[in-house]
Amino acid sequence: MHSSLHNFEKFLHDPNPMPVLMKVGIAHAQVETIHPFLDGNGRLGRLLITFLLCEKGIMKRPLLYLSFYFKQHRSEYYDRLQSIWDDGNWEGWLKFFLKGVYDVAQEATNTARQIVNMREAHRQIITNKLRGGGGKAPLVLESLYGSPLVTVKELSKELGLSYSNANALVDRLCDLEILNEITGQRRNRIFTYESYLSLFKEQENVP
Repeated sequence: MHSSLHNFEKFLHDPNPMPVLMKVGIAHAQVETIHPFLDGNGRLGRLLITFLLCEKGIMKRPLLYLSFYFKQHRSEYYDRLQSIWDDGNWEGWLKFFLKGVYDVAQEATNTARQIVNMREAHRQIITNKLRGGGGKAPLVLESLYGSPLVTVKELSKELGLSYSNANALVDRLCDLEILNEITGQRRNRIFTYESYLSLFKEQENVP
């Protein structure tokens, strides 16, 4: 085991040129082969993909996750890894891996485009429907992209508003169907930016 980990480390830091995506794909398969832990090897291997892409400067932020792709193609994923172990078929694995990177990148681009369009549409709704351009409502909208679950108390503190004013603002955003209350309670209510969250719901159950 120690020898395998040492060789893996040497591979990661090998200065000889190799296309980054190929190196990342090989590294993931090696982690799955080594199984350095009793549990969590799969999660570690998937995280390694993202970390290496960031470390190599391919991505500035960890925005590319292949977990959902691997789950969608679970049988082929394990078959490709097994083929490496049984037959040394690295080419088949790398073709599968690189197709996954392409598909996930396309999906991420489409999601980003949807977010940009939704943000602009909701900005226009706020401007057109709320008196005076919505006051601090545009600030609430921007904050929702960092924290799509909020309470009136949190917004009151963040925006420097009284609780009653923050509550009235939240109610107006609910009327515009930008926010949705999810507890069904009269006190300690929690609101979600459901339009934004719905873009990611298909990935909620990725292990």
